[in-house]
Amino acid sequence: MMLLSLDQVSSYYGKTPILKDLSFELKQGDCLCVLGRNGVGKTTLLRTIMGLTDRMDGAIHVADADISKAPTHKRATQGLGYIPQGRQILPAFTVRENILLGTFARNDGLQDVPELCLTLFPYLRANLDKRAGLLSGGQQQQLAIARALASDPRILLLDEPTEGIQPNIVHEIGQTLRRLNKEFGITMILTEQHIKVARKLGDAFLMMENGRIVARGPIAEMTDELVTRHMTI
Repeated sequence: MMLLSLDQVSSYYGKTPILKDLSFELKQGDCLCVLGRNGVGKTTLLRTIMGLTDRMDGAIHVADADISKAPTHKRATQGLGYIPQGRQILPAFTVRENILLGTFARNDGLQDVPELCLTLFPYLRANLDKRAGLLSGGQQQQLAIARALASDPRILLLDEPTEGIQPNIVHEIGQTLRRLNKEFGITMILTEQHIKVARKLGDAFLMMENGRIVARGPIAEMTDELVTRHMTI
């Protein structure tokens, strides 16, 4: 089943088009890696799906629902969970309070920290009353993922989930994301600079340049030559 589709999507900040006529589909349970140099529109793609840019042309569907004109909070209730670049956790709030923010988008009325979040991230379970600003970068990323999971998403959108994180935590977060995708069936789109991470997690890839898709296919077809051509500075 196609869970997400974009049809001729262009997206703008002010009057400037950042994305230009993007179309793709994503099957339920797949992980799509979006790659490219800095500034090519990867973050804008995720923000567009969440309804966070100034204007959008084209159509976006989640399953049978047309969310093209829906505000961000309505898109969240359709099953979109977003982990932004830089994490954007609330440092003065506790771990528990940050996770509970995600529950406002749930459709089942749950208002407690979901057990899944604590099972996946034992550190968070042991530190629910700790202020989030005291966590390390890797722990804050775990918290940002837990907050998105608290919304009970069908699709997770992750913007550079391994950026600025020490290598051992990168491996740990990669393993957790793989479990969420393959074991729990959560569909994913992630932007990524680590080619190894993309190859381990992805089922398919998109390469972007200047707001357009310039290459796509199964992850096995993401050759070193493609990486060199579209990602080396």
